[in-house]
Order: sequence, then structure tokens, then C-alpha cells
Amino acid sequence: MSRLDLVHTVDLHPNRDVRGSLTAIEGGQSIPFEILRVYFLRDVTQDRGGHAHRDTQQIVIPLAGSFVMNLSDGQESRSFLLDNPAQGLYVVPMLFIRLERFSPDAIVLVLASTHYDKSRSIWSWDAYLEAIQ
Repeated sequence: MSRLDLVHTVDLHPNRDVRGSLTAIEGGQSIPFEILRVYFLRDVTQDRGGHAHRDTQQIVIPLAGSFVMNLSDGQESRSFLLDNPAQGLYVVPMLFIRLERFSPDAIVLVLASTHYDKSRSIWSWDAYLEAIQ
């Protein structure tokens, strides 16, 4: 089984009424891990990613607009169009990540299972291929 088979959408179950929509996100409940880091991207003018996380799980949520997330396990690649703020994409460790084709209004929220540490990531495709051998 490929690590890509572990990637899946997570429904965030917005609560809608006449006042609008409220979506609650809870680590260990709607998210399958404890959330230790939250960050967001906006005003993106170039492709992002180009790395793999050694041990970080993530939920990637398109709060506004859309973008494409490309994931690779070194042998197979899959692309995911993210354009629904009621769904996040669960991304497991040790997949090479590339984000591209951001709409001008794209806002991306990322929930991560680890604090940021540059050494936790692999920063090139060649280094990634070497690490998974």
C-alpha cells in the first residue's frame, strides 16, 4: 500500500443557520491528531511546497478560493483540487508536497501535528528520493 492511500478528505461539518456558517475544528476529534501548529497562506504569487515532512501530519483547508495540491511518494503522484472550505485534506508524513495554481483569492489554513523545526523537513526532490530508499 502506498502512503498516498492514507491521504483522504476530512469533512469539517459546518453548522449553518440564518446567521451564516460556523465550522468548529477540534484536535483529536474532527482532526485525527493533536494540533500543535496552525498557519495560513494568502496573497500567494508563486507555487509553494517543494518539500516533505518527516513526521508531521497535516490537515490542509482551502478557506477561500482554490489551489491544487500535488503529493508524491516517490513512485506515484496524485493531485487534489482543494476548493471547499468544508473539507480539509489529511496529509501523512513523508510525502513530497507541491502546491500550485492558486486562485487570486486563495486562503489556505494548515493544521499541523508538530511545531515548526526546519530539520523535520526534506527540502529537495533528490534528497527526498534518497531518504525514502
